Amino acid sequence: MGSILIKNGLVVDTEWMRKCDVLISGSRIQRVAPSIEASSLPGDTTVIHADGLCVLPGIIDAHTHYHLVSRGTVTADSFEEGSRLAAFGGVTTVVDFADDNKVSLLDSLHARRREMAPMSIDYALHQGVYGYREGIRKELESIKRAGIGTLKLFTTYKEAGYLVEDRDELKAIFRAAKELGLMVSVHCEDDGIITSIASSWHGTYKPIDHAALRPAEAEASAIEFVGTIAGELEMPLYVVHLSSKAGLESVRRLRLKGVDLIVETTPHYLFLDKSLLARPDGSLYVMTPPLRTKEDNEALQEALLNGEIQVVATDHCSFTREQKLESDDCRSIYPGIPGTEELLPLIYTFGHNSGRLSLSQIVNLISTGPARIFGLYPEKGSLKEGTDADITLFDPEQSWTLSKDSLHSAAGYTAYEGWEVTGKVVMTYLRGRLVMGDGIYLGLKGDGRYLRAVRR
Repeated sequence: MGSILIKNGLVVDTEWMRKCDVLISGSRIQRVAPSIEASSLPGDTTVIHADGLCVLPGIIDAHTHYHLVSRGTVTADSFEEGSRLAAFGGVTTVVDFADDNKVSLLDSLHARRREMAPMSIDYALHQGVYGYREGIRKELESIKRAGIGTLKLFTTYKEAGYLVEDRDELKAIFRAAKELGLMVSVHCEDDGIITSIASSWHGTYKPIDHAALRPAEAEASAIEFVGTIAGELEMPLYVVHLSSKAGLESVRRLRLKGVDLIVETTPHYLFLDKSLLARPDGSLYVMTPPLRTKEDNEALQEALLNGEIQVVATDHCSFTREQKLESDDCRSIYPGIPGTEELLPLIYTFGHNSGRLSLSQIVNLISTGPARIFGLYPEKGSLKEGTDADITLFDPEQSWTLSKDSLHSAAGYTAYEGWEVTGKVVMTYLRGRLVMGDGIYLGLKGDGRYLRAVRR
């Protein structure tokens, strides 16, 4: 692989933005300097003129579900299709999930890794833990040695077998994770509240009812519950996909008590509201937790601008339009929406329009921050010399429209149909290799690498 010289781009780090050149040699960033003369380099060096473009570290979507087998079907985007749409969005690394087969976490991890072998971009995994059992600590030790640094737990989905119901057992998992230096992440919805509402519900089960059946109060209560356990053990806790003002207020209360909470939200909880569920095609917008109100959107937006939210990821879980519209009963609608490709343009447009979120801050939310939190930095999430040449060339001035025709998910729809955005990815490099350029996908099946994501 020859050298590549990216000239005259605006290189964006979390601490500075400056016009300079980036030299890639093989798979690594060799040099970043104010000026690198092409004449001083080997004759086969490819020169990319990046005038007017931003040079970003490859974007990291820290919460995806590609090729998820669920409820007797499988999501629309396979690992190959997920890699493709990610590359179009400037995403060079995703963090997906391995389920718990409740026999062996290590076997569960290995099974998911085998499934993900077709990936064309790099990937790490969080490991689901769906129950306490004797020997769980040894299982956790084994997956840490295999490169897992984060566990995923649920406070709901008892019927699906995901819920660790007993507080003492849950605390024992937390304690073992702390002793081993593993991060715990939690999907926070109080199963007791949800069950109680369901048992006395006399309404319909249309998509719009999903918001009432799984209210914000359930999220807030679960955050208080698991946050209290983390506080007792003096360990950090990662809250996935924060969706509500009530949940945010729980986060604030816990932080005032000294609990170390790392908070993730998603574009759909920032920008979409539950009025979409009342549409004739409301099934398309069903996910868990449900969409909330405009007040919730505004509270989360303000928290993002204030630095109270550390990560924006997508929870990409794409079923086809046909799959989503098979049912209009919120209990059986396949939950989830596509989102990886839309991540950067949506957050950049929001930051640009608000005037309160710099490109450096955006890079921290969707690249450097996740890389640091999950032990991938500086190989991922940075433009440091000697690290992986994961680079996104981004045109900050180009306006375009999000639509099923301009995006690449196999879902066949986007929740942001017709949205005008500013900023578009022009080229995406994975370890020095162009995987998307000028609207052409160049990814290679199986070229993605499994990454050890263990915090140091």
